[in-house]
Amino acid sequence: MTDRALVVVRAGALTTVQDLGRPGHAHLGVPRSGALDAPAAALMNRLVGNPPEAAVLETTLNGCDLRPRSAVTVAVGGAPCPVSVDGRPAPWGAPVHVPAGALLSVGTAVSGVRAYVAVSGGVTVEPVLGSRSTDLLSGLGPPPLTAGTVLPLGKPYGLPARVDVVPQPSPPAELVLRVTPGPRDDWFTAAAWRTFTTHTYRVSSASNRIGLRTEGPALERAIGGELPSEGMVLGAVQVPPDGSPVVFLADHPTTGGYPVIAVVHPKDLPTTAQATPGTPVRFVPTCTPRGRGERRNL
Repeated sequence: MTDRALVVVRAGALTTVQDLGRPGHAHLGVPRSGALDAPAAALMNRLVGNPPEAAVLETTLNGCDLRPRSAVTVAVGGAPCPVSVDGRPAPWGAPVHVPAGALLSVGTAVSGVRAYVAVSGGVTVEPVLGSRSTDLLSGLGPPPLTAGTVLPLGKPYGLPARVDVVPQPSPPAELVLRVTPGPRDDWFTAAAWRTFTTHTYRVSSASNRIGLRTEGPALERAIGGELPSEGMVLGAVQVPPDGSPVVFLADHPTTGGYPVIAVVHPKDLPTTAQATPGTPVRFVPTCTPRGRGERRNL
């Protein structure tokens, strides 16, 4: 019987298994998780003939090295990076045949942060609550990969896509995040809201899969004290005591006690996956906040 498995030779800074995540379990304290740049992961799956829900590998900054035990088709996309098979250059963003025992090398990102490696058949580690995703906050799913990890692969679903060039968005030179005010925008002064929506912040190097941390002018509170813990959603912009906004991402906590000034539009979140430290961030409101005029769509 063919040994369909992938051996991790070099795990890189952080490589995890990710799929569409495990939505619907926030009441159990379980975040959604899943690929941060979901469109990139779905495109790589499509290139190798997998369905969108197949599990892929998400690398961070410096890629990884992998050795399949049987011949596979792979596709690497997301953050642009060099790709090679046994030292020979291979295309990025296209299906690549990797023979059994050959070394697939995913190099350091030229721009952006996270690359996605899809393999024909998908990574078939044991699912937890319906997902194979690694969740860094709760610890659910497989742990971050280390050298020597062996990942099982499923049977190929179909033929790889026949393409010459696949258009993929470049990593953002600037993050423009549309936000809806609230639910706790009234905990901040009018000046703080103006600052939040008119000043440019920058991505902090402390950002991770849990949250995109920002650096910039602090937001002044109108109400002191802290909230009882309340539910948090994907894209919530929470403001801790230092006044710097934090955008909650896939592995975010499901509850929190710091006020949420706004929530980012879901379609704008994938770009945060590729924003390097120092990338400018602008928050653009889609309606006026409560208590500062009647709320209306802009």
